[in-house]
Amino acid sequence: MSASLPGSRELPASQYDLSTYWGRVRHSADISDPRTLLTGSKGLAHAKELVSAYKQGKIQNMTPELWQAKKTIDSTLHPDTGEPVFLPFRMSCYVLSNLVVTAGMLAPNLGTVGTLGWQIANQSMNVAINNANANKSTPLSTSQIAKSYFMAVGASCGVAYGLNSVVPRLKRVSPTTRIILSRLVPFAAVVSAGVVNVFLMRGEEIRQGIDVFPVLTEEEKKKAEEAGEESAPKSLGKSKTAAKLAVGETALSRVLNATPIMVVPPLVLVRLQRTEWLKQRPRMTTPVNLGLILATSLFALPFALAIFPQRQAISAKRLEPEFWEKGGKDGMVEFNRGI
Repeated sequence: MSASLPGSRELPASQYDLSTYWGRVRHSADISDPRTLLTGSKGLAHAKELVSAYKQGKIQNMTPELWQAKKTIDSTLHPDTGEPVFLPFRMSCYVLSNLVVTAGMLAPNLGTVGTLGWQIANQSMNVAINNANANKSTPLSTSQIAKSYFMAVGASCGVAYGLNSVVPRLKRVSPTTRIILSRLVPFAAVVSAGVVNVFLMRGEEIRQGIDVFPVLTEEEKKKAEEAGEESAPKSLGKSKTAAKLAVGETALSRVLNATPIMVVPPLVLVRLQRTEWLKQRPRMTTPVNLGLILATSLFALPFALAIFPQRQAISAKRLEPEFWEKGGKDGMVEFNRGI
């Protein structure tokens, strides 16, 4: 995210060890921290000044204030463009932006119209978030975005409508099991359509490829810094293999993120609705449902985002032959997976 800021000195990727899953979880928790949404234009400008001062050698060591500035930039700016991501579509706003939509999809006793309406709202949100956080080296046209949107909406509504029609016809299951299955219909629709959504919204990356870069050695970074050059390496070209890997991993991370959010709250709510406390307070059903969704979402998001590194390094031998001899340190290349 800081590559677009002036200065040849490279910032540490994170204050945590990104080669470990737990380190990436802690880093993802920083990126998705809703508190960064409170940073205004002045705060962002100050963060840029601090980071630029480090990159230009005016600040020698990373300090708590500088780590906070980097956190602000990482959670606000797109890593490819260096421009702020529209606030509702940032990962730091992901939980809040999806809270109302998720609560709507998981609301008890939804009819077919309500189910389809909330699926449309959910896919609209997904399209916006996928487009805002995608790898920007291969942008989509407006017509491609519109086409992908309608196909994703069609997929989610088709699954939701089909399952809503099937569940009531299951005569051999108990009423309780039927209720549980009906509550899991949104999960099946969200997961299947979510995968379709990611591949459709980022299909152009697969068709054209995404930029890959050589992994620089510490010596090469130091030489670039001493020469006053940008430490970020230049693109080796566009790789379709890297794009398939990036989009596939992103789709899987979305499934892993949606699973606890769409499964845990409805199942817990079914259990709570049998308690005397909630039977005597039916108006508390919606607040309890929102609380369950919010708590699960805040917990699940960093763990899902951390499954795969955002800045991914792989052997050049795993890509097209044209990149085999162009790898950097240990024959490795890297690319922005997107979120």
